[in-house]
Amino acid sequence: MASTHQKIWWSTVLLFLLSNLQHGTLGDPQVSCYFILGDSLSDSGNNNALSTLAKVNYLPYGIDFPQGPTGRFCNGRTVVDVIAELLGFNSFVPPFATAEGEVILKGVNYASGGSGIRDESGQNLGDRISMNEQLENYQTTVSQINDILGSDSAAATHLNKCLFTVGIGSNDYINNYLMPDLYPTSRLYTPDQYAEALIEQYSQQLKTLYGYGARKLALFGLGLIGCAPTELASFGPSPGSNCVDTINDAVRLFNTGLVSLIDDLNKNFSDAKFTYINFYEIGSTNLTAFGFKVTNMGCCGGQNACLRSSTPCQNRSEYAFWDQFHSTEAVNLIFGQRAYKSQTPSDAYPIDISTLAQL
Repeated sequence: MASTHQKIWWSTVLLFLLSNLQHGTLGDPQVSCYFILGDSLSDSGNNNALSTLAKVNYLPYGIDFPQGPTGRFCNGRTVVDVIAELLGFNSFVPPFATAEGEVILKGVNYASGGSGIRDESGQNLGDRISMNEQLENYQTTVSQINDILGSDSAAATHLNKCLFTVGIGSNDYINNYLMPDLYPTSRLYTPDQYAEALIEQYSQQLKTLYGYGARKLALFGLGLIGCAPTELASFGPSPGSNCVDTINDAVRLFNTGLVSLIDDLNKNFSDAKFTYINFYEIGSTNLTAFGFKVTNMGCCGGQNACLRSSTPCQNRSEYAFWDQFHSTEAVNLIFGQRAYKSQTPSDAYPIDISTLAQL
C-alpha cells in the first residue's frame, strides 16, 4: 500500500515540475496579478523590520530557498510561493515592506507573522501587521495603482482580474484563545461563540477587500493546529490520538463557519467569486504514506523554537514540520498543488484556484 502512495507522491512532484516548465514556455501567467494577505504561513518578509519575536530573516530559515533567508517561516517555499509558480509567475510576489514602483501591478504580499483577524492577536509576540492593518496597506497600494494607471476605473478594471488569497485566523487561536493567562477570550466565549465572532469580523474585512476591487478570492481554511509540535508540547496529545483533539475541534468550528460565509458572499456579491481551500482536510492526509517519517517534531528545534544557533535536520523532505508550528517546503508543495488543482472533491469549495484564475 505504501509503495502505491509513494508512486502517487512522485507522480505529483513530476506533474508539478512539468507544470512549471510549461508555464515558463507559455509566457504570461494565468492571472495578471496576485495579492496575498495572511499570517506567518504566507509572510515573505513584512516582519523583518518590526520589533517582534515573529521574525525569521536568518538562517537556518530559508536554507533551501533560492535567495536564502528572506523572512519566510520555512526552510524553502511557502504555500503561496507554490501557488504563484503554478499560476505561471516567473518571480515571487514581493512583500509590501519592499514593493515599489510598477512592480506592484503584478501583486503584493501583505502577510505578517503573528497577525490575526482580531487586532490583539499575537501581541504577546510584539509588533505585527493585523488583518485590519493589512487592509490599510492594500488600500495604499490601490491608491498607488490609481496613480500609475491614471484613473480609479482603470485601477478597478486591473484589480478585478487579479487573484487574492487570504489565510488568517491561526493566531486568533494559537496566540489568543489558547493563551488564557494572557488573553481573556477563552473566558468570554465558548468555542462556538468565538468561531462565530471571528467569522463576523472576518466577513467585514472581506467586504472591505471586495470594496477595493478584489473579485477573485481564495480563502484558506485553518489547518490542524492541534497537531503542531508547539501545541503537543503545551497540551499533550488527546487519549488515542496523535493530536490535541479539542483544539482541532475548535478550529473545525471556524472552518464550518467560513464555508457558510463563502456561500453568503457568493450569493450577495454576484460579480465576485469566493472559494474555500480546505487545508484542514488536506492536512488530514496520511503523510507517512508519502515518505514523511516525522510528523510531531520540527526539523529545526523539535517542539521548541528554531533559533539562529539551531542546526536543522538533514532529511528535511521526511519532516512534516520545519519548526514548532510551520510546515516544511515538502509539505507546502502538496498543499499548494492541491489548493491550485483539487485532487479530491473536498480539497476546495466550490472551485479550486486553477478554475478561479480562469474566471
